[in-house]
Amino acid sequence: MSIEIKRIYDPVEAGDGKRILVDRLWPRGMTKERAALYCWMKDIAPSQALRVWFGHDPEKFDEFTRRYTEEIDTDLTKQKAASQLLEIGRSERLTLLYAARDTSINHALIIMNYLQKKLADGSQTG
Repeated sequence: MSIEIKRIYDPVEAGDGKRILVDRLWPRGMTKERAALYCWMKDIAPSQALRVWFGHDPEKFDEFTRRYTEEIDTDLTKQKAASQLLEIGRSERLTLLYAARDTSINHALIIMNYLQKKLADGSQTG
């Protein structure tokens, strides 16, 4: 059981396991064939309002993390998506894909940390 994150524009690797896109919008210039997805879980992505507020501003990342984690914990659709990801992550390698340029401040990192904590705690979600 392993959960990783990766830019969708990075090359597909055999060790990626289940490749799941966690962005709300389809990545520019990416074809379905090149993406090689297991599935696209746009429901787990941050709300439009939160995404716009954050704007990939590094100074807002801690607050974005807090707000986004709260969204996952309180939004039933996001909880369901997180549960599905946990189910996969319990038995298979899972690679969460995102399009953001910044590899150190993005929502996929938050999802990965959230899921890893839940797996360590033995939780379902929330």
